[in-house]
Amino acid sequence: MRRISEALYLTAITLWVGGMWAIGYLAAPVLFASLGDRQLAGIVAGKLFALIGWIGLGAAAYLLAFLFGRWGGQALRRSVFWLVLLMAALVAASQFGIQPLMAQLKADAWPRDVMESVVRDRFAAWHGISSILYLVQSLLGLWLVVWSGRGLR
Repeated sequence: MRRISEALYLTAITLWVGGMWAIGYLAAPVLFASLGDRQLAGIVAGKLFALIGWIGLGAAAYLLAFLFGRWGGQALRRSVFWLVLLMAALVAASQFGIQPLMAQLKADAWPRDVMESVVRDRFAAWHGISSILYLVQSLLGLWLVVWSGRGLR
């Protein structure tokens, strides 16, 4: 059973961090470069970012449970625990704070494209904040991959 939980631990890290990098730095740029419609590209990219956000929250829940199962209260003394918790907090802030706010701004702009409306500057500012948080999450994810063994030993 121990090997299965360890394999799931590494798989969760791989799925979460790999998915973040694949969507954020491969799929989204390709969508905007390939589709002629930036609004459609934004909608599809937004759905992909939301999906990887949910995957991240699920992966973080498993990783934290694994670390507590493996180390008990000593998990709180491990840097990998705090790294996963910080990443989960950033995902939650994006999923439950920034993304709903951006969706509301898009709704407020209707029937126009948000970038052609009076809320353009607010949307651009929140999009920038979201992008910075995603970059931070991506870099923390690389750190998590490098430190993944620390949760096992």
